[in-house]
Order: sequence, then structure tokens, then C-alpha cells
Amino acid sequence: MKAARFYDKGDIRIEDIPEPTVEPGTVGIDVAWCGICGTDLHEFMEGPIFIPPCGHPHPVSGESAPITMGHEFSGVVYEVGDGVDDIEIGQHVVVEPYIIADDVDTGPGESYQLSKNMNFIGLGGHGGGLSEKIAVKRRWVHPISNAIPLDQAALIEPLTVGYHAFVRSGAKAGDVALVGGGGPIGLLLSSVLKAKGITVILTELSAKRKEKAKETGVADHVLDPSEVNVIEEVMKITEGRGVDVAFECTSINEVLDTLVEATKPSGTVVIVSIWSHPATVNVHSVVMKELDVRGTIAYANNHADTIKLVEEGKVNLEPFITQRIKLEDLVAEGFERLIHNNESAVKIIVHT
Repeated sequence: MKAARFYDKGDIRIEDIPEPTVEPGTVGIDVAWCGICGTDLHEFMEGPIFIPPCGHPHPVSGESAPITMGHEFSGVVYEVGDGVDDIEIGQHVVVEPYIIADDVDTGPGESYQLSKNMNFIGLGGHGGGLSEKIAVKRRWVHPISNAIPLDQAALIEPLTVGYHAFVRSGAKAGDVALVGGGGPIGLLLSSVLKAKGITVILTELSAKRKEKAKETGVADHVLDPSEVNVIEEVMKITEGRGVDVAFECTSINEVLDTLVEATKPSGTVVIVSIWSHPATVNVHSVVMKELDVRGTIAYANNHADTIKLVEEGKVNLEPFITQRIKLEDLVAEGFERLIHNNESAVKIIVHT
């Protein structure tokens, strides 16, 4: 089968590799669509980061580069392994793409996303969504309604990142949130917040992303920091109170500084983006306003609630897909476009 394989920084190859074996306790999935994530871009430009370098296998997967990429994907079940009796051939599914040690408890309320040596399918090994087929442990396979088109279903994984960030924030209906950054995660997070009855203020420079935020209605107010003083505008909108909660989705220090200043006393700032460099924060403001500054990574038992939002029509994923490409065009039409012309794209998905 065809698969996109990461060898090293700047070196991703479309190759023929053996199809996966569907072993007991696993589910064989014909991959339909796979999204290109910001994490994938960082691997291509700066990696290996999450991907284990060649000769240094991951302690759980036992694999190292070359690694099959892709962790935001949907597909159709083509085979079920022995012991799997609650998934049927032909079912549409998405995957919670974790690589976690077998002795880690992944039950309700467990923070398994913080377990030692945690990694992701499509980064740490165990196959990936940028291939024609994959075999995944039953625990990580989530059935979806056939009413959700499979191309849109590929966005459920990043949407779940937004849902988990919402849960981490403690935000509730009636609150006002400031989202710093209108990239894919910022927009999808905003869609979750709106679905939960929260007023959303979004900051973004890109014309395409500002347009997408307005077009989809995921933001009540869209502010461009190059055109307005964001803090002043937030204070006008909130009648001088500041926002209840803020979400940093850019890994840009100026954005973090703005969120800290725009958040009300006793409010919460959630850092959603993956930072590859150190940051500074105005600790005086954090102390004097008794702010909570929280991190968030991926998700933990959030997929079912996220899927329900989509199935109930509270989140519409279709408008966030800005391009569909073939696997063989992954580097030229996917990675290179996102690196050199990301203002023209929100979410690129790959048909495998």
C-alpha cells in the first residue's frame, strides 16, 4: 500500500509498504481522509520532534524513523481482530491516535494524556493516517454516524483538541472568551465555545482566517492587532471587566502578553499551542490579578462528547476544509503550501 514516510527533516517520501496485519484486539481501517496538522509541519521543518529519530526507537511502539505519518484521520472498518465484538465491518470511524503503555489506566477521569512516554499514532509509530490502511487497537477507535461525511470526520481529532482545551478552561455558558489565533485549532476551539454558549472574541492577522471566522460565525468579534488595540477593544466589549477566559493558539509571545492583560481578575489563561521555544509572561499581572495559567495537551476521554456535538449539528466542520489533495501531492500541495502560503489555507485534508 502507499504511505507517507518521514525519514528526517525535510524528507518525506511516498512509498510502497506492506499492509498492516489485523491482530487480536485491533481494528483494520481503510483510511478515507487525513488532515495535515501543525505538528506534522513542525516535524517536516524542524524535526524529528515527536518522531523517534532513526536508531532511537520509541519505548512503547519500538519504532523509529522512517515512520508513517498522519494522526487526524477517518475511515471505514474492513476487518476486526479476534476479541473485538462491538465494531462491525463497514462502520465509519475516527481514531483517538494515542500510543500509550498497556499498563496505563485510560478509564473515565484518568489523565492518560500525561502518562510517561505518551506519543501519537502517525508520529511515534503504529502506522498512520497518511496511508491506505491502518490497524488500531480497539480502545482508540470511535464509531461515528454515517451522517458525518468522512472528509469532515477527519477534523474530529483537532476539534477534540479544542474540546479538551474548553474543558481545561472551566468556561461555561454566558462567559466571554478571547481566542488568540485563528488557525485551525483556534477556529475549531471557537466553534466548540460557541456551541457551549460562550461569547467568542478572536484575534487574527490573516485576511483568509479572519474571513473564515466571520463566515462560519464561530466568533462574535474578530479583531486584527495590526488595525486595533486589542486590549482596548476587549474592554469595550466586556464593559471594562476583561474576558473570563483566554486561549493562546499561536506560540507567539505578544499574543500571550495580550491575553494576560485582557483577562479579568481571577480569570483563566489556557495555553493550547505547542511551543518550540521559551516564553516570557508578565508575572506581576498574573499575581496581581490572581490569574490561573493552564496548559492543555491533546484530549482524554473527550472524543465521545466531541463527536456528539458534530452529530447533533452544533458544530459544522465542512467550512474549515479549504483544500482536498491526493496522497502523492502531499509535500508539494500540502506541506509546501502550508509553509509558504498558509494565508490561503485553513485545513488541507488528504485523500488516501
